Amino acid sequence: MSALPNRNLVFVVDDDPGMLRGVRRLSREYGYDSVLFASAEAFQNQNDFEKALCVILDINLNDGSSGIELRHRLKAAGISVPVIYMTGSDSPAVREAAHQSGCLAYLTKPFSAKSLMEPLKRASAS
Repeated sequence: MSALPNRNLVFVVDDDPGMLRGVRRLSREYGYDSVLFASAEAFQNQNDFEKALCVILDINLNDGSSGIELRHRLKAAGISVPVIYMTGSDSPAVREAAHQSGCLAYLTKPFSAKSLMEPLKRASAS
């Protein structure tokens, strides 16, 4: 039995400290709490996945991890938390892989507050 998601809690995974701080600040402005992870490993080492409304996940992490691969591992483990991808290096192939993995949104850095908040609002309404 999984815990119900917190409709205000988002997990943010990015290796860029500035991006983590920016997303946390923006999320807070719109009434969301955030838990920050600087690596895929740090994110995978926690076990409260299902408590989050969604995960805001960088696609290219410095530790060699792929956010898309991380999403597939979560799904394979039965963890169905929704994902919003963000990337600084957009390409048609990456965009297609992200959409095929199942995501609420695919954002190219830098992105507007509105482009992040709209999918969060959709997730909290479902």
